[in-house]
Amino acid sequence: MTDSAKVQAHHLERDAYLYVRQSSMRQVVENVESTQRQYALRSRARALGWPDERIIVIDCDQGESGASAAWREGFRRLVTDVGLGRAGMVMGLEVSRLARNNADWHRLLEICALADTLILDEDGVYDPAHFNDRLLLGLKGTMSEAELHVLQARLRGGILNKARRGEYRCPLPTGLVYDQAGMVVLDPDAQVRETIAYFFETFSRVGSALQTVKAFRHERLGFPSRLRNAQVIFRPLTAWAALRTLKNPRYAGAYVYGQRRYRRTVEGRKVQRRPCSDWLACIPNAHAGYITWDQYQENLRILESNGRGYELARASPPREGSALLQGRAVCGRCGAHLRARYRDQRGRLESWYVCDRASGSQGEPNCQSIAGGPIDEAVGALVAAIMTPSAVASALEIRREIEARREEADRLRARAVQRAQVDADLAQRRFMMVDPDNRLVADTLEADWNEKLRILAKAREEREHARQQDRSILDEALHERLEMLTTDFQRLWADPATPHRERKRMLAHIVEDVTLLKFPAEGITKVHVRFKGGRTETLTTSNPRTSAQQITTDPKIVALVDQLLDRHIASEIADILNARGFRPGASARRGRETKPFNATLVRYIVRSYGLRSRYDRLRERGMLTVKEMAKRLDMHEQTVISWGKHGIITRHAYNGHAWLYELPGPNLPAKHCSRWNRLVDRAAAVRESAHESQIARLGSEGGVV
Repeated sequence: MTDSAKVQAHHLERDAYLYVRQSSMRQVVENVESTQRQYALRSRARALGWPDERIIVIDCDQGESGASAAWREGFRRLVTDVGLGRAGMVMGLEVSRLARNNADWHRLLEICALADTLILDEDGVYDPAHFNDRLLLGLKGTMSEAELHVLQARLRGGILNKARRGEYRCPLPTGLVYDQAGMVVLDPDAQVRETIAYFFETFSRVGSALQTVKAFRHERLGFPSRLRNAQVIFRPLTAWAALRTLKNPRYAGAYVYGQRRYRRTVEGRKVQRRPCSDWLACIPNAHAGYITWDQYQENLRILESNGRGYELARASPPREGSALLQGRAVCGRCGAHLRARYRDQRGRLESWYVCDRASGSQGEPNCQSIAGGPIDEAVGALVAAIMTPSAVASALEIRREIEARREEADRLRARAVQRAQVDADLAQRRFMMVDPDNRLVADTLEADWNEKLRILAKAREEREHARQQDRSILDEALHERLEMLTTDFQRLWADPATPHRERKRMLAHIVEDVTLLKFPAEGITKVHVRFKGGRTETLTTSNPRTSAQQITTDPKIVALVDQLLDRHIASEIADILNARGFRPGASARRGRETKPFNATLVRYIVRSYGLRSRYDRLRERGMLTVKEMAKRLDMHEQTVISWGKHGIITRHAYNGHAWLYELPGPNLPAKHCSRWNRLVDRAAAVRESAHESQIARLGSEGGVV
């Protein structure tokens, strides 16, 4: 059947659609013949009977690939109009112009068959409703899709072949450029080179990407960034830019290709980062770099270690906390790195080393929870003792490092001032060369010149301000501390002005790790210190007492109270303890350091520790109560009390207002009339008789001797 025979009257009643497409904007500009051939299909439609006003050209997909219809607005419009029955014929130079995807192509064929729409290409007219035409169109679609894969494979193969030789030109990161011979060299801009070199030096010093960002912000340094027009600007360094720079192997002088895998998904293109072993090409030392390949690998290892916050082993970079062994303390039971924790204890921030990973993942109890104060103090004293012989060299090295760091930062700021000066001079020359009468251009150039001058003034001001800050940092106080280091490292180590971060950095150069093993029953912790190079030391520290233990009465005081109860009451015991300088357990609390003993506290000790009371002790010695003594002497109780008060009979106090009475010897005192024999006189006679008896006893003991 001829082409004209396939075109029926009902086809001519509808519009003819001409779809024009090129795969890229470069093809649109350079492949002009292909575009003209596509537009020339209008004559084929006119020859088949369609007037010009019924021929609709859809060319809004210029520069779009035919691999998918997801982003082709013109193709979606064509399919919609065909489905609505508006199209009598669809024209395309080739099947590949309409679609290079069988899913989109067969969907169009199905809709054209249902809507009775013809398809025209350079070879002829086809009716998708007829089997033979449908079969031929399906084969053409399959060949078009296969052609796309063949072209891509051919181009991909050429790229991979050049990439394996290191000859394929890839976009370079900021700081690297291609020279005239096509070789990769360092950026000729001295400010860019020195800033990137200072960036890697700072990271090797602080060991953290975020700390590097803070260092640049503190020193008011910008980081170079290349725009799409190849212009380099300096922006504040961000954490994302720092990580991207540290992970880029081109800065290590390595040629790499195929670090990422691009995969098409339902949501769009997905990018996956490949491991180093799966890179399509990796050639170390292929060109000049800012760091070595070994240093690049070490930086990656540090970044990976910093990011393993919840793994078993982690040596994190030094931070601001007071825990000296942060990132270096190892649990002596399970081998995991201990976490540094802080808590506010009555206004004081205390550090603790806790092994709680099993608790968070498996619901098990914590392995260990160890107070950090005694351990940090013991390890710090050990480090200070070891570092004393090399204190002079350490002081000079620290001083040189600080001064070199400040000089490098000032040199980078000077480069920024030079760049601003060049931009201002260039803006001035442009303004001087313009015709003064042309005010439209002159005003614009003058405003640009003023802006450059403002940037120059700001750069100079920032440099001067930073230099003043540097001078204030390297002042006499710092020099004195460095000189003190040459004579007494321990004083510098214990100096409150020394930041915790700096103390940890010094420790990192000396100590590899510290294993902690707590013995709660003994109240001690074993500290095994492993130094760089393999040397080990074992320390023993006392665990800090709990709040209950701190306010517990000293056992020596309890024993003394037990001894004094034989002869003294509670108030007398309190006076004796205070005179000997003892203090109760509650004096350990803040604000109660000078609190003395009193009778109530002594009675509390007797009751709490189960001591025998003075009453029981006197009763065991045979002492009688006033009622019992009155019955034994056959007299009134008041008489017994009076005799005890005047000393006729012996009494012993068991508290501040009550007594027990000692039974007299065989000669019991008898009652007399108080009018002729007063109690005072009888008491004096009793005391004199007792004194004479004591002298006689001592004399007899002397004679025996």
